[in-house]
Amino acid sequence: MITIKEIAKIAGVSRGTVDRVLNNRGTVKQETSERVQSIAKALNYRPNLAGKTLAVRKKNLKFGYILFSDTASNPFFADVARGIKSRAKELLDYGVAVEIRYAKIDNPSLQVQLIDELVGNGIDGLAITPISHPDVASKILQLTQSGVPVVTANSDISGSGRLAYVGSDYYKSGVTAAGLINLTTGGSANVGIIIGNPLIECHTERIAGFRNQVSSHYPGIHIMGQTTNNDDDLESFAVTQRLLEETPEIDALYLAAAGVSGACKAVKCAEPRRKIHIVSCDLIPATLALLNEGSVAATITQQPFLQGTKPLDILLAYIGMGIPPESERFYTKIEIKIRENAC
Repeated sequence: MITIKEIAKIAGVSRGTVDRVLNNRGTVKQETSERVQSIAKALNYRPNLAGKTLAVRKKNLKFGYILFSDTASNPFFADVARGIKSRAKELLDYGVAVEIRYAKIDNPSLQVQLIDELVGNGIDGLAITPISHPDVASKILQLTQSGVPVVTANSDISGSGRLAYVGSDYYKSGVTAAGLINLTTGGSANVGIIIGNPLIECHTERIAGFRNQVSSHYPGIHIMGQTTNNDDDLESFAVTQRLLEETPEIDALYLAAAGVSGACKAVKCAEPRRKIHIVSCDLIPATLALLNEGSVAATITQQPFLQGTKPLDILLAYIGMGIPPESERFYTKIEIKIRENAC
């Protein structure tokens, strides 16, 4: 088996340099890094994972993961939770335990309370879908300053000192939604926007991207109004119905959060004879059904399963093996799904 010492000799660098390149520690010149990686790949180098696994096991690590809502009220997070549980089962081989908690999208005080609860349970690292509230940011910063790394997932939060973020580039997602509205309406539309919650950074970033792209590229598209549904189908039905009643000229909707079924039901009730073009987010079973029946023209996905697994992988590598994340931002794929490619 090839060793770091042998790679260093061939590359003409120190063992420390090879270790930094192969384990993403510190800074190495790009030319040197590429040479070391090329040699390691050519010689089929494999790290001593058995030794690292044994070292991690001895630490008896515990991670916490806080999600919005619960899997019943927001099915999107069922896929995130499925990813968490799948990886948590695998992490048992490393002696790592994972505890999951849920806090509603509009309850920052509960998020703070749950962080304190998990810290009291002795967690070594935290993954969280944060509410963009000063109390939450302050609590996460307090946690990171105490030596407990935090990875944000699905939505980010400024001023928190978090280690890394895993999730969609939501601004780009909003820009993509603007393009889809343009395509589905032929470049002429009066659009209503349904947002989940203005305290959630991923929602506000989507809207910023959408509004800026419409303003700069699509003069025939006009934004007529915006309302909030708190990711809830019942609330989504009520606020969408009200928006359509108050602004009857709306002929397109951008659903920038959950609550797609409720919004589509309101459209069917309010405008049974007139076509309203709808672009949504994510691909839960209910949205797939709405795509298939033609109620939703297109939806933009963001790999929820990966949002469950990747934060735990980052925490394991960082805490258990001393390997920092390759980047502070890990963006999931933005994929457009229509009826013909959704299955």
